[in-house]
Amino acid sequence: MASVHSNIPNTETLAAAALQAAESQLGQCEKPKGSNSGPMVNEYLHAVGLAPGYAWCQAFVYWSYATAAKKLNLVNPVTKTGSVHDCWNHSSTNSTVTKILKADVEQHPDRVQPGDQFVLLFSGNAGHTGIVEKVEGTILHTIEGNSNNDGSREGYEVVRHQRNITDKALAGFMRYAV
Repeated sequence: MASVHSNIPNTETLAAAALQAAESQLGQCEKPKGSNSGPMVNEYLHAVGLAPGYAWCQAFVYWSYATAAKKLNLVNPVTKTGSVHDCWNHSSTNSTVTKILKADVEQHPDRVQPGDQFVLLFSGNAGHTGIVEKVEGTILHTIEGNSNNDGSREGYEVVRHQRNITDKALAGFMRYAV
């Protein structure tokens, strides 16, 4: 794994700690490639109660927040699921989540903050997610599990990406507080 200097604020907030946890996983990958399994991938999946072999981007976000919550002696506010759609849908009934819709962010990109979870929704109940590292104009810098350098939602590693807030699959963001 590469060690990279972070733009993460040096604070002990849940969002900052989750982002640090995600950043510590850069370069973790499936073993064997394409299997949706491997030592750390299995740990992410286990965190949400799934066996190896499932898509794991949402499990990675959950694991990152669980790691942060444990460090700060807090309860993890992220919905315990491996499904991006389930997490997005349940956020409406979770009092510790602020849901920020794409339409709002297109008008005010500065409303997105480091540590927010972004959500891409596709047809057929498919989705992809990760954690925002920083925002520059309309460009999101993210850390994502189950992706690759091409930006695939069915990749094989934890990587950094750049995405645009105008991405047609972008549903919005979730900000967690406890």
